[in-house]
Amino acid sequence: MIVAIDGPAGAGKSSAAKELAKRLEFQFLDTGAMYRAVALAALRKGLTAADADAIASLAEHVQIEFLGDNVKLNGDDVTNEIRAPEVSQNVHLAADNPRVRARMVELQRQFAAKANTVTEGRDQATVAFPDAECKIFLTASPEERARRRHKQLVKDGKQITLEEVLAAQNERDHRDSTRAVGRMEKAADAVELITDGLTPEQVVDRLEEIVRRFMR
Repeated sequence: MIVAIDGPAGAGKSSAAKELAKRLEFQFLDTGAMYRAVALAALRKGLTAADADAIASLAEHVQIEFLGDNVKLNGDDVTNEIRAPEVSQNVHLAADNPRVRARMVELQRQFAAKANTVTEGRDQATVAFPDAECKIFLTASPEERARRRHKQLVKDGKQITLEEVLAAQNERDHRDSTRAVGRMEKAADAVELITDGLTPEQVVDRLEEIVRRFMR
């Protein structure tokens, strides 16, 4: 079974989907981490949006591994580095590249073919897994999402204002919803869950309730 969860940045998809997978005893796929890893690899090589072919070639050869809660890029643990503001601001280097997206979707499908999977991202229910048994669109208001993201960044020691987080988030929302391939949109048959006012545990409770309605 595949549970595909889509939604905008800062909606809490990763943490909620990860906990949901634990409850269901499914494997978890954080597709956003894949694009962030490619973006990080591109930044390390000094590549820019003008180097689309080079970034695509890079994506086709990098090794991305998920080991528990950790993400490895070519053997290096980049779990924390891929969440840095610089990577968030440049993830479009990977996400807007059609060849990169094609490669990532290929890897995502290979991963999900192994076992029951909870996967989260922007285009999981619409592009990667259009036949997923359960599709969920997880979202929250822009202000709520920015507050959550800002709180996490400050906790991680980053010096950034709420206004800067909101501005970057709005820019990313625009990119995610207007890109030529893999744009963020709610699948026609997805269940929408708005998480404003809900605790993290309540979000996972709601997700579990939705998923179990679709389980055979």
